[in-house]
Amino acid sequence: MAEVSETSSELPIIDIGPYLDRRDDAARLVTSEALHDACVNYGFFYLDISKFVDADEPEELTRLAREFFALPQEEKDKISIRNQDQARGYQRLKENVTNGKADNHEGIDFYKSVDQPDKTKPLWGENQWPDVPNFQRKFSQWVEKMKILGMLVMEAMAVGLGMTTEEWEDLRSQVDDSFWVMRIIGYPPLPNDHDGFSCGAHKDYGCLTFLYADPTRSALQVFLRQASDSTSESDDLPTENGTEQGTWINADPIPGCIVCNVGEMWEIWSNGLYKSTLHRVVHRGSNYRIPFFFEPNFSANVTPLPAAFRIQGKDSVEALTDSKTYGPVVYGDFLLQKVSGNFAIEGKGRYD
Repeated sequence: MAEVSETSSELPIIDIGPYLDRRDDAARLVTSEALHDACVNYGFFYLDISKFVDADEPEELTRLAREFFALPQEEKDKISIRNQDQARGYQRLKENVTNGKADNHEGIDFYKSVDQPDKTKPLWGENQWPDVPNFQRKFSQWVEKMKILGMLVMEAMAVGLGMTTEEWEDLRSQVDDSFWVMRIIGYPPLPNDHDGFSCGAHKDYGCLTFLYADPTRSALQVFLRQASDSTSESDDLPTENGTEQGTWINADPIPGCIVCNVGEMWEIWSNGLYKSTLHRVVHRGSNYRIPFFFEPNFSANVTPLPAAFRIQGKDSVEALTDSKTYGPVVYGDFLLQKVSGNFAIEGKGRYD
């Protein structure tokens, strides 16, 4: 089994500030180059957002989350996902399953609002907001800020990948109506004899994940691939990744920063240059985390970018016949396949 490193210093810290203050072109380029290196080498990084978000704001969101999760079970069940489209709303403790094991957390999921909602269609219902004062208003404000942040990071990544202005505008048109997701997760202490994890090993299947993490240390663990003979094979990875070698490192919270990672859509856009990285949660505290998933538009046709081919030394014609070229996907179709049966009792989970 792969060991867990006690340090999180291996993940880089990147300041998004230069993309808020447009006066320093050189500083923006440094940020973009750092993002590119982080995505190539880790798929994970810390993003310093201290110039973008007041530290008190996510703390207030945590307070509101605590107020909701402290309600009696029957009150929380009033906004159960079973009332809607099996995606939007509250999930009980251990209702979600990853890799055949119950996840030791409870949560609420929100998605981008859709036209003509229909709760009989997967993902096409309506969001359910807790009856907690200021909850909807405060979290809706957070959504809007994370959408702005998502576009800033996408632009910075486009520069880091060497995209032209026209290529960036084309990519921008695939994320300018992001089918975003926000989760509010409550973690009770993980029992010593629990057969599973607070959230099992998985990769994110979207675009960018922005995690506001609670102060609990050694909870979020990131799997870093290593080719060295000194590393040991992990026996607790999903089946398709069970032969990978590497080590788990702790991505502990850093003040003023959120933890970010790229999902499978960026792996396609970059034709494999950027990897969606395995991660898991082993939470022995009692706290709350707020991941926001900045995703492509529901109708986006995600296909490898010419800039990625240039870095790989391929032209577009060669890439079409190369077996290593990633195939295109329509994000909405891909998402529907991923989330179907997320919370099924039969043992299929969100990340299976």
